[in-house]
Amino acid sequence: MALIRAQLRLYLITDPVMCAERGVVDTVQEAVSGGVTMVQLRDKTATTATRIELARALMRALDGTGVPLVVNDDLEAAIAAGADGAHIGQTDAPPERARALLGPDKILGLSCETLTATREARDAPVDYLGLGPIFSTGTKDDHKPPIGWTGLAQMATAATVPTVAIGGIKSRHMKQVFDAGADGASVVSAICAAPDPRAAAVTFLKELSE
Repeated sequence: MALIRAQLRLYLITDPVMCAERGVVDTVQEAVSGGVTMVQLRDKTATTATRIELARALMRALDGTGVPLVVNDDLEAAIAAGADGAHIGQTDAPPERARALLGPDKILGLSCETLTATREARDAPVDYLGLGPIFSTGTKDDHKPPIGWTGLAQMATAATVPTVAIGGIKSRHMKQVFDAGADGASVVSAICAAPDPRAAAVTFLKELSE
């Protein structure tokens, strides 16, 4: 679990619209050079074929960095691209089926938006839980009400695997994320939409060291 905790520290979720100016691959490369420790390919509107192509490009870009790539909500793409794993939501494939398809050595993450869902995931064959949203966020319009820091602390305590917080998190929130008991922060707009993704990633990690 120590490895996955370290990998979750600064977790980048891609947004193709926000990355459009420089492209997803270049954005990821810059962000990783600034300290991003894990990357999730998320593109809700793409086809599986497009996700496979982009995931393969990202795997090439991440080669040698030690930063894993997981694919959101597309097990077929994750497997075909040889990605390091996948991330699923409550309405996607059941964790047991996802694990069976991915195999025992791949990373599998699961989103939990409530304390009940977190407790129900205690026996799920997953490596980490994504907890949130902390704040309301425009990057996902179908999320449940924000859980805030109190909710995050309750859910992180209830979890039996490492956790990463998500939902409107900015660099100034990093200490609160870890104080609440999460192992990392998921970031979308604060890095993907930043003028300088590398500098944005550096700022997130700087907040933890000060």
